[in-house]
Amino acid sequence: MITELFKDNFKKIVTEHDFVIIDHWSPQCGPCLSFAPVFEKVAEGSPEILFANVNTAEQREIAKELNIQSVPTVMIVRDQVVLFNQPGALTEGAFREVVRKAIELNMDDVQRQVEGAK
Repeated sequence: MITELFKDNFKKIVTEHDFVIIDHWSPQCGPCLSFAPVFEKVAEGSPEILFANVNTAEQREIAKELNIQSVPTVMIVRDQVVLFNQPGALTEGAFREVVRKAIELNMDDVQRQVEGAK
């Protein structure tokens, strides 16, 4: 199941879930529509991760706040750290690889790097 994000629930969902993968899309975007089945298929195979989407045509405030310049854009957030934020439709294989790498990351190391960058 893919959760739809809105202005009213975005921050709550991202802060209450350890691992969120977000598809920023628009109904007028051809690549977005072709990426949607890939996103759904990978989501079905990864029930431990919350998959969500943002319709940027309707949720302009979210898109503006996150500086989404084009759609589709895939964003991966773990422990409230953005690990991946890339525009463009991914192939299923490439998307699965990105998800696999995000799963394998040692978040203690990532948190130390984030703290060191401040």
